[in-house]
This record gives sequence, structure tokens and C-alpha cells, in this order.
Amino acid sequence: MSNAITAERAVLEDFANAVIAGLSKAEREIPARFLYDRAGSDLFEQITNLPEYYPTRTEISLIQRHAAAIGEEVGRGRTVVEFGSGSSAKTPPFLSAVGAPRYVPIDISAHFLETAAKHMRAAMPDLDVLPLPGDFTQPLALPQAARNDRKLGFFPGSTIGNMSTRESVDLLRAIRATLGDSAPLIIGIDLKKEVEMLEAAYDDSRGVTAEFITGILRRMQEDLGAGVEIDDWAYDSFWNPELGRVEMHVKARRDTAIDMPGHHWQFSAGEHIHVSNSHKYSLEESAILARAAGYLRKDAWTDDEGIYSLQLWQPMDDDLSW
Repeated sequence: MSNAITAERAVLEDFANAVIAGLSKAEREIPARFLYDRAGSDLFEQITNLPEYYPTRTEISLIQRHAAAIGEEVGRGRTVVEFGSGSSAKTPPFLSAVGAPRYVPIDISAHFLETAAKHMRAAMPDLDVLPLPGDFTQPLALPQAARNDRKLGFFPGSTIGNMSTRESVDLLRAIRATLGDSAPLIIGIDLKKEVEMLEAAYDDSRGVTAEFITGILRRMQEDLGAGVEIDDWAYDSFWNPELGRVEMHVKARRDTAIDMPGHHWQFSAGEHIHVSNSHKYSLEESAILARAAGYLRKDAWTDDEGIYSLQLWQPMDDDLSW
């Protein structure tokens, strides 16, 4: 059995357990990482190209402007390990600028990982591409050929915004464990900004984000055999100023239910299932987050509007407890 098939089965088992646990809570939830099956990953790629969705184009601009300086600062020739590679559209210019001889993309979606690896090999034929399917919220063993390399972590997309602060710290510690204690990390951080810009970015006029978030119900139906009437649910998003995040939910249009073998959950009209968050940080808060995960922020580059930041984190010798 291939590693990809084994990883996919593990993801589905994890998905089922997470749905059962999340829907059994008083405040019902399903972790956002399960949005990214093949269909969900395709939808997210569409989101990144929407006019309202500023993070991707802003981050690409920052990478293009500063990747060469990053390569000089960390030392060229490191193997780049990318967490959550998706289609890796923003990655080739970064790899070229830092002089990476080897590239290890890690993604929960085996489909997108295979596509990314194929495109990367075509775009950069001299690059050694070693895709690694898996859930990088847990420490992973890198491919044997890359384990003794000098490494540079690459974590674009402000993915940590999808998690609580505690979850973000745990994830970043897992990333540090995967990379090793001497590897620096380049990370994208979405900064706090006007509410109107945030609301537009996460509830676009074309309804792509709504389809993406409600797709969690479709995936439950298709992959887990869940009994769920998708038309009974609608997308709902809003800015939570107390927690500093955009929240994305599915909301029951009417009284409805969800069933899985051995489980039945009843929902009243208006009741929510919390699916995803997008936390925003100030520059000061991002430095605190880095230290909590055992890193020291060495540098931070922001766009001219100050809405997004690309940062260089260096592992500290002594972790600080959170």
C-alpha cells in the first residue's frame, strides 16, 4: 500500500473522529483543516484569486520583493520545506531567490500535493522535489534524503490565522520539531486592519467562500456517509473584535439534523456549526506568538499599506512556556 493511500485513510479516520467530537460539544464545531479535500482545495485556489481576497496577492508581492534578501540573511542553498503547499503557485520565485537545491512540500491533500510536485518539476527541472503527504499539525519525519540537509521552513498563507492561539503555538512547535532546532522559518502573518476589508475578503460577492465553507457538509456526506440535508444550511461570517478574528460558520436555515452511524445531532433554526477562523495579529502580537513557539522574530517585512507581513523567525535555544 502506498504512503499516499495510507495517509488518506488516516485523514478520513481523523475526520470522522473530529466530526463526532465537534458536533457533540455544546458549541458545535468542525476543524477547518478538513475543508481541504480535492474539491475544497480547488475552491480555495479560486478564493486566492478573487479581487476581495487581498492576502495572496499581497504576500506574493512581498516574496518577490524580499526573497533575495531572505536568502542572504539565512544563507543560500538550504532545502526548503513548505507547510501546506497547496498548488505552490507562489513558491518557484522563492525557491529560486534562496537557491534551494531541494524542495519538500507537505500537504494534507494528496491530490494537490501531486499536482504541485508535477508543476514544480516542470518549472524547475534541476530541483529535487520530494512531496510528503500528511498532517503537519503533528511532527513529521522528513524524507530520508532531506533529513541531514540545512533546512529553511516556508509557511506562507497566514495559515496560523485559522487556529486559536493555543492551537497555533502547538502547530508551530510541531513545525519546529519537523524542521529541527536549527532551521529558520519564513511565515506569513495577516495583520489587523479595517473591518470592511476583512468582511469583504471572507464573504466575497461571487459566493466562492460560502461554497468553500459549506463544502464541509458535502465532504461529510461523500466521505463519511453522513446524513445531512445541505440545503438546510447557509454560510455565515462575521468579525469578532474581542477575539481578533473573522469567524466562518454554517447556520441552520430551519430545524434539521445530522446523522452518522451511532450518532444523531439535532439543530434548531439559526444554530451554528463553527468551521473556521481567521485571526489577525499586530506586529507586536506576532512577536509574542513566535516566542511562545520557541522562535525569535529576526525580521518582518510589510506591504506599503501595512495589511500583511512576511516574517523571518529563528529558533531560540531555550523555549518559553505558554
